Amino acid sequence: MIVNMIGVPLFYGSDKKGVDCAPNKLRENNIIDVIHNDNHEIYDCGNIFVPKVDENTKFSYNSRMKYLKPIIDVNTNLAHEVYSSFTSGSFPFIIGGDHSLGLGSISGASKYYKNLAVIWVDAHGDINTDETSISGNVHGMPLAAAMGIGPQSLTDLYFKGIKVKYKNVFIVGARSLDSGEFSLVQEKGLNVYSMENIKNMGIESILKEIHHKLMENGIEAVHLSFDIDCLDPSIVPGTGTPVTDGMSVEDAKFLLKYLMNTKLIKSMDMVELNTLLDRNDSTTKLVIDLVDWTFKYIN
Repeated sequence: MIVNMIGVPLFYGSDKKGVDCAPNKLRENNIIDVIHNDNHEIYDCGNIFVPKVDENTKFSYNSRMKYLKPIIDVNTNLAHEVYSSFTSGSFPFIIGGDHSLGLGSISGASKYYKNLAVIWVDAHGDINTDETSISGNVHGMPLAAAMGIGPQSLTDLYFKGIKVKYKNVFIVGARSLDSGEFSLVQEKGLNVYSMENIKNMGIESILKEIHHKLMENGIEAVHLSFDIDCLDPSIVPGTGTPVTDGMSVEDAKFLLKYLMNTKLIKSMDMVELNTLLDRNDSTTKLVIDLVDWTFKYIN
């Protein structure tokens, strides 16, 4: 497979520095060689340009959402990079950076694939809007915007209209939903599999259920967005919004192997590695291991 690796050194969505250092940190830890050694042809497309913005002006573009303009600019450029990767027959692999970049990668995938599904592996739902967010951090909003929920500046990013239908969104590992997000889940009947579900049902049973729904909905492509905070913080100290009682490495690896073996995953994000919070590069090393594991099963 031809892999286009796209770095997004963005921290504006989380408003916490350190995630912006992750793309280059992963390169320093030989992520290119790891993917290449899994028998893939890989091209490092470099980093998406992220403009420098004074933190004192973070609300100058919008009173409810921090750093809105640069986030939109970065995501728009990312969307086109992802779309261009698809047109060249490549697999876009996006390394972040915070999870606000998920809107850009989904938008690019949605322009190419008309019947797209999204599997969002995350401790959080990321389905807030400017009206429900307590923090104003846009990394808590990208999935809502991709479903057409929220301000037009986000919902119409790259092209006008919904990027993914409600029924084709699957959130796995959630254990920290805000009240507005919980209301949205109830209202739209979103497919959310919490850590409690994983413990009660087992990760294999959940993945089989998701796979069945993908087939039932005639999905031709899935964008996988993997936030490392889905894992228990005892395993991943290097992430900015840790939530206790997370997934084990074994469950995460089972999930990645299962999904890759479906042959439906056509693009992927790996986000929220914060190198400034990491301890002895343990989180970085785990991310490299998960990437290695993932690409062994993509062909």
